Amino acid sequence: MSMHPARLVRRPLAAALLVALVAPGAAFGQTAREKALEARVAELERQVQLLASTQQQQQTQIATTQEQVTQVQSVQAAAPAADGKPKIQSTPILTAANPGGTFSFGGFVKMDAMVTDTSDGRIADGSSGRLFYVPSTIPVGGATADGGDAYTDFHAQFSRFWLSADHVTDTGNKFKGYVEMDFFGGGSNALAGNETSTNTYAVTLRQAYVQWNKWLAGQTWSNFQDTAALPDAVDFVGVTEGTTFVRQAQIRYTSGPWSFALENPQTTIQAYAPYAAAAGARSNSGDNVMPDLTGRYVAKGNWGHFSVAALLRQFKAAGDTESGAAVSLSGKFNLGASDDIRWMANYGSGIGRYMAFGLGSDTMIDASGELHALDGYGGFVAWRHAFSPKLRGNLMYSAAQFDNDPALVGWGVTERSQSYHANLIYSPFPKLDIGAEIGWGQRSLEDDREGDLKRFHTHVKYSF
Repeated sequence: MSMHPARLVRRPLAAALLVALVAPGAAFGQTAREKALEARVAELERQVQLLASTQQQQQTQIATTQEQVTQVQSVQAAAPAADGKPKIQSTPILTAANPGGTFSFGGFVKMDAMVTDTSDGRIADGSSGRLFYVPSTIPVGGATADGGDAYTDFHAQFSRFWLSADHVTDTGNKFKGYVEMDFFGGGSNALAGNETSTNTYAVTLRQAYVQWNKWLAGQTWSNFQDTAALPDAVDFVGVTEGTTFVRQAQIRYTSGPWSFALENPQTTIQAYAPYAAAAGARSNSGDNVMPDLTGRYVAKGNWGHFSVAALLRQFKAAGDTESGAAVSLSGKFNLGASDDIRWMANYGSGIGRYMAFGLGSDTMIDASGELHALDGYGGFVAWRHAFSPKLRGNLMYSAAQFDNDPALVGWGVTERSQSYHANLIYSPFPKLDIGAEIGWGQRSLEDDREGDLKRFHTHVKYSF
């Protein structure tokens, strides 16, 4: 069957026209889909970049925050805590103590050098009088006594250190354990060494006590003593005659300005030596049943402080008993920013061992063994002046007297003693003191014999 030629020509033409009409549409449809896909891809890329940027910002912020935390921790470790006390380390030092306990350590290193001239003989080598001013060690001889040449002593025995452990419970209870030591050893080196080669000295217990809120138990300064009134001396004490000075074991209760204590009793007894030229021996008795009773009141203000203390005692030896009482007034009065006056006045029957380092005895004993309390009184006054923040000076006078009965103890016992001291102390740096002090002291016996002491005393002291 044959096709018509015109029909054969029309078929290719129609196919071409169909392709020409469909191809642009197909191409247009494909382009639209691609654009939609490209738009979705672009949106996804934008969201990914946004997430990456947000994550980078978060990481930067975390790193910055961590750096700030590290800086704060470093500052907190270096800065004092809320209680004002710097921390030595972050881990506990008191491994056996209650959690949260605070450990403290302090003290000072002190070197003393002095030249002494005594009128009636030398103070015995190795005695406490060669280390600081102790009036009972001043030699007193007759009219022909000769003290000889001056003599020099160097030592570092009054260097000191202390340890303290403090703790406060969740309920507010406060606990404190405190131990303080030096190298004084009473001035005797018999068991520790000598000055020939090594100058070794024994560690000496000064204080050891525990506190619980208002209660204290252990060894510390007597409640009868006002340590805040002591002058700024180069010597260990300076105003030795007129000050109360005792450390001993006790139980103390403090409430506000009031404090009361039961303290270790001890009786000193001057031997019976009626009208003897030389004093008899002095002995100690620990036969006491009743502890020494002390009470104190302190008033404080910007003007300084004032204190009054009372003492009740029982004396006992070989079955005989006696009683005694004493009172002490003391204080510090500020006279402007650069001056102050420090003072003390003491009187009592049986005040002996509490005043002037035992210059007088607590009691006298008669032929029948009966004890008699010895009356004594003394005091001091000191003026302190600061010439500048680095230089200060002090003038001091001190005296004590005892009413001995020569019919019981003879003429060779100490009746009175007095002394003057003047010093300058220079502090070129905080906590470092360089001082020089001149002193004159005198001890008088009941028969009016006297012995004098002149001393030039220097020290270098660094506190920490």
